[in-house]
Amino acid sequence: MHRTYENEDIVVFWNSDKCFHAKRCVNGSPKTFCPGQKPWINLNNADTKEIWQAISQCPSGALTCQYRHGIDVTFDSKNCRSFATDNGKEIGECTYQPSENGWKIYHTGVSSDYQGKGIAKRLVYKLLEEAERNCVDVTATCSYAMKVLEE
Repeated sequence: MHRTYENEDIVVFWNSDKCFHAKRCVNGSPKTFCPGQKPWINLNNADTKEIWQAISQCPSGALTCQYRHGIDVTFDSKNCRSFATDNGKEIGECTYQPSENGWKIYHTGVSSDYQGKGIAKRLVYKLLEEAERNCVDVTATCSYAMKVLEE
């Protein structure tokens, strides 16, 4: 399972397939990481520094973190994509083709001025979250999406 959690400053990525429950995140920021609650991560309960430090202790790499950079990522089912915006300006997208076997991600792109900020990862994760919520399998021909799926 792939999930993102966001606040005004940061985005936290969680890949449950990699998590072996060492609980270093819980010990590092118990107000943020609460396994018995849904959602189990609440980024509004501690400051960014504490959260970032707790995530940096994750031995499996199941938790990662990056700054938001003021970028919003939205899922658009009508157009089979997720897209990123900066103050209303579209700056990236991840597109997929639905079929009876699931969704196939075939393109992920971010405007050159915004590359290197982790936006592409957020775009792919947004599609993965929606697919998992809808019990849809995901494959990829897009090399970047393939890399994220293999993480």
